[in-house]
Amino acid sequence: MPSALESPEGGEEDVLHYEEIEDDAVSPMDLSELLKEGTKESHDCAENTQFVKDFLKGRIKKELFKLATVALYFTYSALEEEMDRNKDNPLFAPLYFPVELHRREALAKDLNYFYGEDWKEKIQCSEATLQYVDRIHHVGQHEPELLVAHAYTRYMGDLSGGQVLKKVAQRALKLPSTEEGIQFYVFDNISNAQQFKQLYRARMNALDLDKNTKERIVEEANKAFRFNMQVFDELDKIGRSLGEETQDGGFPVHDGKGDIRKCPYYADKLGTASPSCPFHAAVGLARQPLVQLVLAACMAVAAGAAAWYIL
Repeated sequence: MPSALESPEGGEEDVLHYEEIEDDAVSPMDLSELLKEGTKESHDCAENTQFVKDFLKGRIKKELFKLATVALYFTYSALEEEMDRNKDNPLFAPLYFPVELHRREALAKDLNYFYGEDWKEKIQCSEATLQYVDRIHHVGQHEPELLVAHAYTRYMGDLSGGQVLKKVAQRALKLPSTEEGIQFYVFDNISNAQQFKQLYRARMNALDLDKNTKERIVEEANKAFRFNMQVFDELDKIGRSLGEETQDGGFPVHDGKGDIRKCPYYADKLGTASPSCPFHAAVGLARQPLVQLVLAACMAVAAGAAAWYIL
């Protein structure tokens, strides 16, 4: 179906524009309202996963962000393949906005930035992501009416909270101001996200669906949130295994220079009450006269014992 957005001046502009859709007249039985209310708990749970909370605080390692981008690539490849398959299906066609929404190509650019031109050879689909992908393919091929739930969960989130994550990632990872690495969050063909979301909800509400189908879509949207949370949990586990830089013995290193808060043993990382670094504590203790006297005596005893053993 043709795009619902129209380009001004006979299509000379790249950025599309559209009329504002008022949603003041929504009914509690409209699909958009049922989804909003029916997924509220799942939405809150997803926002409170450790991965998302750390991300929002800017505690995101570059390697973990790269893996998250890989997971998104496989997810959107599956989603957009099934959307293309069902673009003429009346149960989904009104929500088909490939120019405005599709993310696969943007994610490919991000992966090229992070992994290089041979990025396809360097990535693989994780276990949690594969389960998500399999469900999307099943829905698209056997229950296309439920594809609405997956599209709603992903794209509406990308246009909302996703824009916050974009800024956090760019700042925390020191990514270029030209937006390399975060193309996933850039919707060049949507001039006003709020208006587009209103249009999208209006299209959902106009779908010819009975009550039972609407309830199944809400149930599927909750499943989509659970799949996302499983991916978040998987990433969180990987993130905890990445750790800090280590010595050969496997322990975090701190050279005693610079800001003490950068020490891996810093109290905030250990959850202890004292913000002291063992390196600094040891150096300070060694400077005490009494400690120096004790150390000297110990060294003398050790030297005597060694001489006795050699004799």
